[in-house]
Amino acid sequence: MKPISVNRNNKKEQFIHRARMLISCPDRPGIVAAVSRFLSEYGANIVQSDQYTMDPEGGMFFIRIEFDLNELTERLPQLEKDFAPVAERFSMEWRITPASRKKRLAILVSKEDHCLLELLWQWQAGDLYADIAMVISNHPDMRELVESFGIPYHHVPVTAETKAEAEAKQIELIRGQADVIILARYMQIISPEFLKHYPNQLINIHHSFLPAFVGGKPYAQAYNRGVKLIGATAHYVTEELDGGPIIEQDVQRVSHRDNVDDLKRIGRHIERIVLARAVSWHVEDRILVHQNRTVVFV
Repeated sequence: MKPISVNRNNKKEQFIHRARMLISCPDRPGIVAAVSRFLSEYGANIVQSDQYTMDPEGGMFFIRIEFDLNELTERLPQLEKDFAPVAERFSMEWRITPASRKKRLAILVSKEDHCLLELLWQWQAGDLYADIAMVISNHPDMRELVESFGIPYHHVPVTAETKAEAEAKQIELIRGQADVIILARYMQIISPEFLKHYPNQLINIHHSFLPAFVGGKPYAQAYNRGVKLIGATAHYVTEELDGGPIIEQDVQRVSHRDNVDDLKRIGRHIERIVLARAVSWHVEDRILVHQNRTVVFV
């Protein structure tokens, strides 16, 4: 099949001189002044700045700054070297990322296509500023769909007996090719061995009900309990199942008039939107992780 024509807006020229600085450090007076003074002396123009403190008396401080700097590509290595003493003085964890540098995504999917399709549509429209390096699935079902977008598709079957071998194959495919891994309704538990290669680089989506229902047929369980809200949660993956730092959540009110199929349909819509938001915020460097929480500047 001929690949679908992809008409994405090219933001690279818009971002050619722009960088993003993310900082986490113990809160104390003078942090903003020191960073602003440093950028000003470099001739950089701050175009956006967001900050948050957990507790001014001994808590953590977080800041995200976007700035423009002429000849950014050539000057960034020296800027990072010169900023290191400032960072050391305030005990900062920090990084500076050129806004024009697209992050590369590897998407893992099983049989449900709604979250994958949302990411493909947003990527095709230019609303998701990233490169989709590949899609990996434990089923062959979506090969034709994915390849119609001109994206490589890898079928890696997984069974209880071959799980370790399958994960080794996935790691081999992804290594050096992707900056973040998206679990777009990938119905396999990720092992600690896999996770250690990609800390805070795997994003998952799952249903979240009030109350929560675990195990099989969650929508049937929710229907039988007469829930009034259903929702979804996007989070980074950790060894604690569905317990990693939460990036985004959303809910929608439902009623006794909604049957199980209605709940599933509404749930799919929420999952698509919540996952797409989380991925977009990650690739735009809007998320800082502290312990098991996130600070998301949107």
